[in-house]
Amino acid sequence: MKRKPLTPYLFLVPACIILGAFIFYPLLQAVWMSFTDYNMISDPAFVGFENYKEIVEDDLFWKTLGQTFLYLIVVVPTLVILPIFLAILVNQKIKGIGFFRSAYYVPVVTSMVVVGITWKWVYADQGILNYLLESVGIIDGPVHWLTSPTSSIFAVMAVTVWKGLGYYMVIYLAGLQAIPSDLFEAADIDGANKWKQIFHITIPMLMPSIIIVTIMSSISAMKVFEEIYVMTGGGPLNSSKTLVFYIYQEAFEKLRMGYASAVGVILLLITLVLSIINLKVMSKKETAL
Repeated sequence: MKRKPLTPYLFLVPACIILGAFIFYPLLQAVWMSFTDYNMISDPAFVGFENYKEIVEDDLFWKTLGQTFLYLIVVVPTLVILPIFLAILVNQKIKGIGFFRSAYYVPVVTSMVVVGITWKWVYADQGILNYLLESVGIIDGPVHWLTSPTSSIFAVMAVTVWKGLGYYMVIYLAGLQAIPSDLFEAADIDGANKWKQIFHITIPMLMPSIIIVTIMSSISAMKVFEEIYVMTGGGPLNSSKTLVFYIYQEAFEKLRMGYASAVGVILLLITLVLSIINLKVMSKKETAL
């Protein structure tokens, strides 16, 4: 009986070591720590499911969970749909199009701290946004974008969308350039206008890219942190706090590492379930098309 060569598996060893050291081992440590009472000063004390019981009874946890899902519901569809049209826009063969592609991608490579501080100036009571809206008569007096419980989380969402547009645009742009031009030429001959070509050719052919963008944007929305940390600090009145920011406060401000780990495990399970659902639903749509 001929033995299978070990060489292909040896090439996987470095990657497995890195994944084990930086992904799976910390994951297992977090799961174990979620069953302990640990404050980084004394040794961890095993408490069983006490942390999870406390989570169920914690009103702030449920509030941040709801706000995290709100973030997901608003941001993900926006980041799935808008970059498609942006990619179509920059997929034109016109002079200087490289400049516009680069310009749209600049926010992606800009530090989130810089972006957050800049947008805080934009959203300020005497900032440029209020000035422009007042100038055209849309508002009468400044809007408290980041200091109002009703608008703070939506203001942060807008920054997340603005920063992510260029990244997902590049993914769609790669998909667009892989679509055979013959399809569009045949559609032109048949009299299909641009909108019909988009909905009957472009979008169906982009389904693999749409699946990737949906999963990636869902994961990013579930673990949003930097924008909230820089712009609102979770306020006012916890109105912009999401699960990852809640975990950060419990772990590094209150030193409740065991409790924070338990919340992190729940966040991991939610993200995993959502990713599987996204993958199955979008794969069925791709097959149907």
